[in-house]
Parts: sequence; C-alpha cells; structure tokens
Amino acid sequence: MMMDARKFRILQAIIDDYILTAIPVGSRTISKKYEMGLSSATIRNEMSDLEELGYLDQPHVSAGRIPSAKAYRLYVDQLLERGIISTGETESIHSYFADRSRQMEDVINHAAKVLSGLTHYTALVLSPQGQELRIRNLQLVPVSSTHALVVIVTDGGIMRDTVVEVGPGLDADTLYAISRMLTERLGGMTLTEAQQALSETGQLQQHRRLADNIAQFMEQAGSSTKAKLALGGPSNILNFPEYSDVEKAKGFLSVLETKDKLVELLKKQGDVAFTVRIGPETGIPELSDCSLVTATYRLGDNNHGTIGVIGPTRMHYGQVLNVLGAMGQQLSILLSQYKE
Repeated sequence: MMMDARKFRILQAIIDDYILTAIPVGSRTISKKYEMGLSSATIRNEMSDLEELGYLDQPHVSAGRIPSAKAYRLYVDQLLERGIISTGETESIHSYFADRSRQMEDVINHAAKVLSGLTHYTALVLSPQGQELRIRNLQLVPVSSTHALVVIVTDGGIMRDTVVEVGPGLDADTLYAISRMLTERLGGMTLTEAQQALSETGQLQQHRRLADNIAQFMEQAGSSTKAKLALGGPSNILNFPEYSDVEKAKGFLSVLETKDKLVELLKKQGDVAFTVRIGPETGIPELSDCSLVTATYRLGDNNHGTIGVIGPTRMHYGQVLNVLGAMGQQLSILLSQYKE
C-alpha cells in the first residue's frame, strides 16, 4: 500500500483540523469541512489505510483519528520542499528591533520575547557560537584620577566593559593614545591571543599595572562569551490541552529550567537553515509530545546562532517556519550593524 495524492490530501486536512481543534478527527468532519468531492465512506476507508501505514492513531475505539509523529514529519517535509512563503510578518518583526540594544545579550533576550509573542509557543534563542570572537576595538575612558573604564568591542558585536585601576599620572590624552595603540596592536586577535600580546607590548612596560589589569579583564571576558540561551514564554505550553496533565507539564518545565539539554540540542543545528524535530526526534523524553523547530541566524562568516520554538506536535508549522525565517533575517541584519 502506497501513499498517493488522495491519501495525502486527506491526511493534510486531518492535520490542519487537529492543529486548530486538538480534537480527534472523523471522516464526517473531513467530508463536511473540506471540499474534496469524496463521500464519508470513501474518506473513512482512506483513513483506515493511513492508520495502517502509520500516519494516524486512534486514541479510542469510537473516536476519530489523530496524526502520528510520522504524519507530522511528512507534513513538514512537504512544507520545506515547497519553500517558506512570506506571511507579511517581516515588517512587524522589523519594528520590534527598530530600537537597537547596546548589548547583544539585550537583543537575544528581546528576540526570545518577541518570538514567543508572535508564535504563542515557548521560544528559544541561543547566542552566536563559532570561532572565538576577535577584538575590533578597545577604548580607555577616564573615570577618576586613578581609574578608567575599559570597553572591548569584538567582531561579533559583543561589548564588554569594566573599571580598572590605571595608576596616577594618566590623563585623558594619554589614555586615548594608549587606546589607539592597543586597537592597532590587538585588533583582529582573539582575547586569548591579546592576553599574550599584552605581556610583550613594550610601549606598556611603564604602565605595567594597567596592562595586567586589562589582561585580567580579557580573561574574564573570554570566559563569558560562551553560548547563552534565552527563553521566551516558558509557560505558554500550559495553554494547550495536551499539557493539562500536571506531571507532563512539570517534566517540560524542568527541561526549560536546567537548559543544559536544550543548549546541546540547539548546538546540533549547525549551519542548517531550518530543522524540525518532531516528538521522539528531540531525543529528550520530556519533549516526546512536543516539536522543536529551529532556524539559524548569522553573525559574520564564522559565527552563527540558533532560534527556535517548542510547542505541541500539532503546532502551526507553516506559520512557525515563516516567523523563524523572518526573525533570523532580522537578527542577522541587526547584529551585523555592530560591526560597522
């Protein structure tokens, strides 16, 4: 028995209806709501075949059918083959990010909130990961006679700042000259390479305390550039009847709370434009009744991050893929502005 065009049309109608209602779908429902030119009896026979093929499940003997994970997989693969069709939400997403945030962390956290608001699912945004970020600019700004604010801007747009002791006798002009020298000397280096270079910079021998303090700050800044996960709408899943079961909801929320499993899962996204993991495909038992849809956004040639949503397997895949595509583009554009 093979999947033909008629079976697929019926299966698509069942999935669309179940996504909207969360109620098992019967042949009469399909016959009345969807103009297929088929009798209820014919649809019922096709549904039996689809169940035999593993695309439908029947939760109760007298109930209608619900899509299986295998059905959602076929459904999503067809969506991806047809391409992502814009729904006009790009402008809406762009407006959310019109006011740029100073720190990348602000952008990441804001993106998670926007994504959960647009999809009504739980949103995940993983900060860029890739090769170690490189120094683009270093500035020293005097804040007192003995202290200065150190600001490091990397090629990934991540900014780090702290106040360090510079010692007496360093006025604003001297600190500006040191800033220019360090930017020329350390620009393009990773934070690790820059720490080593600072110890070999002869021009700073007379300002050893300042050099050591900057090197210590670089070590701390380097350790804080690991990928971070921001969540949006963590309790949104509770709005769906599938998670009215308290124990199931607890299991889902525990995965969000620890984050470790999710970070590892999102890292597997790699450089793929879209990934859809349905039910058991996530590899996380607590998410066996969920789907995780992810997309990639870029930050330069060597760094990329991941955005995604988690929802019930009957999620609106088409809308989610549209929103993720638009969101990924906007994030890539926004974050690239840090490099200008």
